[in-house]
This record gives sequence, structure tokens and C-alpha cells, in this order.
Amino acid sequence: MARHLAAASAPELARAFDSRRGAFALLLLALLLYGLVPAVFAGRAYWLNVMTNAALLSFASLGVWVTFAIGRVNIGQGAFALIGGYTTALLATVLHWPFWLCLPVSAVVAGGVGFLIGWPLLRLRGIYFAMVTLSLTEATRLFFLNTIRDNGGGVLNIPRPPELATPLAFYLFAATLLLLGCAGVWRLANSRIGWVFRSMRENEELAMSIGIDITRYRILAFVICSAMGGVTGGCFALLQQNIYPATYTIADSINFLLYCFLGGLEFVLGPIVGAFGLVLTFELLRSIQEFQALLYGVLMIVVMLFLPNGLLSLGAVLRRGRGGGR
Repeated sequence: MARHLAAASAPELARAFDSRRGAFALLLLALLLYGLVPAVFAGRAYWLNVMTNAALLSFASLGVWVTFAIGRVNIGQGAFALIGGYTTALLATVLHWPFWLCLPVSAVVAGGVGFLIGWPLLRLRGIYFAMVTLSLTEATRLFFLNTIRDNGGGVLNIPRPPELATPLAFYLFAATLLLLGCAGVWRLANSRIGWVFRSMRENEELAMSIGIDITRYRILAFVICSAMGGVTGGCFALLQQNIYPATYTIADSINFLLYCFLGGLEFVLGPIVGAFGLVLTFELLRSIQEFQALLYGVLMIVVMLFLPNGLLSLGAVLRRGRGGGR
């Protein structure tokens, strides 16, 4: 009897442990975003802007991580960032909508586009899905380039609300957005939907055989990813107060992917660690511009060779090393 009770309570204990661990990780992230960064970079507008960029890139990469959760390699996040950026830019400059209304509309528009193209697109798998999403960014760039004739396809002088007029205020807004996005994705990953995503990643045929509507869940993951890309694009358009078709290219979509790989695909915090790590590394190597790309590439290769599961797997690697030594 006791053995049956222990077996029945094991999933609840595991969920309770994951909840405590996730709450601790979110608390630590909040302390770093709201405490350490403002304290270190207060009054330094350039570095606050760098940290704002890292926070927004992390938010978009969290969306890419969601599509990884269903076993899809998505290289098209730049397209949805471009859609969200242009939505915010046009609503703010042509219709004079406030940013706080433009931003959710950008999420809805990007998510809606993701829904429409995701229905046929997500039937593809592996390299075929990756290649189609890769071309999606370039197709979106060409669409805006040929649709908006003025200023080389760009939209200029996007008004910024007075609440976000200073670098510190914009950073705190980006940090709040990132924290909310991380909490939402973590909750999704540890919910029933998250377990469905993982089952689909392992074996879609088996998941379908037990009654899971894999088409609905694939589209759900893609819409979430697209909407997060749209929000990121809208925020960047406001931050820079302009947007052009070349603002997001295929290279940017690949970078969103790399942030997930570098931090670790098995961790919700992986895209955040990867984005902040690469952005800060790039800035620190700026002083040696002629060797910047070389060192950047070497660092990536070293990490992938010795930490194939990402930077966040370092603790597990060290624990295995100590266990092997004994």
C-alpha cells in the first residue's frame, strides 16, 4: 500500500520540485535584470542600449525555443520581427496610434500570418521545414521593399512615448517584457501542453496514435513563436525610431537560432543565456575589429565541441567529471 502511494505521489513531487526550481530561476533572473544591470550601467546610455538589445533578442529567441519544443528548426523568426516592426511603424506614423496599442496589434498580425502560413508549412519536417523558413525572411524583406516606395522601403520618425524616453526606462521595459515572456514560456513548458510538445518532438506518429491532434499543437507553437517575433520587431522599431527591409535579414534569423543552441535547447533560460552571452561577447571584442569575427567563430566552435548541450549544461558536465574522477 505504501509503495503504491509513493508511486502515485512521485509525479506530484517532481512537479513541485520543478515549480520551486523554476520560481528560483525566475527570481534570480529578476534580480539580475532589475538589480545588477541598472546598478552597473546606470548613467551609461550605450551599455544600457546594449542590454536592451540583448533583452529583446532573448524574447524573440524564446519564441524560437517554443518551435524547437515540437521538433522544428525555425530559421524564419526575422520575418515575423519584420512584420511586427512594420505594423508598429505604420500604425504609429500613418494612423497615429499610441505604441501601447500598436504593440499588441503587432503580435496579433504576426501571429495571424504565422497561423495562415503555418497550416501548410508545418507539414514539412527536418531540413525541408528549415529551408522554407529560411527563405521566409528574404521573401518578407522583398515584400516590404517593393510595397513601400518611399525612403528605400523604410519608415522613419516613429514616435516614442514619453514613458520610454530615456535609455534606462526603455531597458526596464525590455527587461519586464523578457521576464514576462520567460515566465510564460516556462509555464507553457511545464504544463500539459508542454508535455504534448515534448511527445511530438520525440515521435509525432506515436503522439498521433494516442489521440493527440498534432496539427493543432504544431500551429499553436508556431503562432506563439510568430507573435513573440512580432512583439520584438515592434519594440526594436520604437527603440531605433525607424525600420527598413534590411533591418532583419537571414543572418538575424540564424542568430535567433544560435542563441538557443548556445544557451541549451533543454533549458527555458537557454535562449536568454545565449543571447546575452553572444551580444556581450560581440561588444567586448569590438576593440579588435580585424580579429572580431575570427575570435567570435572560435568561441562558438569551442562551446559546441565541449558543451554540445549548451552553456547551461556546464554544471552537469562538471558533476559527471567529479563522479568519474571518484
